[in-house]
Amino acid sequence: MIQLMLYSLIITTSIIFFNMIHPLALGLTLLIQTIFVCLLSGLMTKNFWYSYILFLIFLGGMLVLFIYVTSLASNEMFNLSIKLTLFSMFILFFMFILSMILDKTSITLFLMNNEMQSIIEMNSYFTENSLSLNKLYNFPTNFVTILLMNYLLITLIVVVKITKLFKGPIRMMS
Repeated sequence: MIQLMLYSLIITTSIIFFNMIHPLALGLTLLIQTIFVCLLSGLMTKNFWYSYILFLIFLGGMLVLFIYVTSLASNEMFNLSIKLTLFSMFILFFMFILSMILDKTSITLFLMNNEMQSIIEMNSYFTENSLSLNKLYNFPTNFVTILLMNYLLITLIVVVKITKLFKGPIRMMS
């Protein structure tokens, strides 16, 4: 149920993203969509560490984009389109109704005992959580983790060496 709602929110923000004009509104829409994707990936793996790291990486990139856009973009007025707002509300309402109709597990959850449901969720959570953390750092995938760490270290060193200290910022101060 929650995953279907997050899918519908991701689709809605994608449609809204194509209709935006202002660069800061595009950045805000991208940030909201990043939050939804991170929530969805955390719910799919039952482990939020990967989604937390993904969100922090996207947030760092968004900060760089925000600084770049605010230093170069003109001072345009931010207008909210009524038509776009109504369209996104209609799509959200339609997706919510569709997910309620198509979700058969919500009907069975009401029929199942609450104690039985909590025991089933707890057992599946512990087994999936422990397996996913072991898979990340064990034999076949530990090489990928070490490769990513080395890549990030080399990228950091190269960026520091390429940066020219005395050239200054992109925008000229007046």
